[in-house]
Amino acid sequence: MKLKILFVVCILVIFSSALLHAAFEDRIVAIVNDEVITLSELDATLQAFMKRVKEIPQGAQREKMVAQARVAAMDRLIDNMLFEQKAAKLGIVVTDEDVTKTMEGMLREKNISVGELRKALSKEDSTLDEYRNEIRKNIVRGRLVEAEIRSRITINEKEIGEYYLKNRNDYEGKEAARIQQILLVKPKDCNDSARKELRAKAEKILRRLENGEPFDVLVSMYSQGPAAKSGGDLGFVEKGMMFPKVDAAASELKKGESSGVIESPAGFHIIKVIDKRGAGIKPFEEVREEIIRNIGNKKIKKKFEEWMKELREKSLIEIKL
Repeated sequence: MKLKILFVVCILVIFSSALLHAAFEDRIVAIVNDEVITLSELDATLQAFMKRVKEIPQGAQREKMVAQARVAAMDRLIDNMLFEQKAAKLGIVVTDEDVTKTMEGMLREKNISVGELRKALSKEDSTLDEYRNEIRKNIVRGRLVEAEIRSRITINEKEIGEYYLKNRNDYEGKEAARIQQILLVKPKDCNDSARKELRAKAEKILRRLENGEPFDVLVSMYSQGPAAKSGGDLGFVEKGMMFPKVDAAASELKKGESSGVIESPAGFHIIKVIDKRGAGIKPFEEVREEIIRNIGNKKIKKKFEEWMKELREKSLIEIKL
């Protein structure tokens, strides 16, 4: 009998130790109203960033970047939880069918298959389920914006007219193209061997584009230079303002088309033309809807920031890092 009791006690001690170890390993790092965020969730959100900083040597700069990313990841998790909680209160429901329809539309727009998407995600150590979950979060956010913000925004004719007069430069001038680019920067004192190696890397990226991988994904993975932080979007660039070969390619490409590998003194470019506009002033009626969208987007952004600040202030948020 004593042996049985001793055996049970040992099992309980081992089980309790395992629970304590698990609790320590996956502790609570934040409480948002009545829900919690765990360390494993925070680490999972940080995972993609941590892969990119592995190449940065150990030191104060790396530690600073990791700390900043950790704060940003925590903010993102808190915001997502607040969105979910608010959506539940408003009765906003996003079904699997909603996610599927949205994903299918995105795949049609990018002209890639589910299989090709899986391969692209696999290279980023991500899964289709994670991708679908991000889509679902974006739908929730969009419906919240529609219900809480967009429906309350009004734009009058006076605002439209004033915007047109104030931003006439956006509707006149030289021929211009809105460019998105992948840029591999040549290092200082680039010798012939390094140049060939860099070109070979650019050619590999081009082949991946030709095989259907999204331009946006490859920009985030490989592009260098200041525009890389904004998804490689250079905005509208007037004809004659870029390196000659890049400028010539932008002029020849149609909206939505991508270039081959282009070499310039700066490095190797692959560009995509997102939009184009011609020289001369566009008539007011031609740009009216565009102006309404621009005004609306600015108002939505401002209202969203105010709404998000108010939502945070009304919530009980405790960070335990």
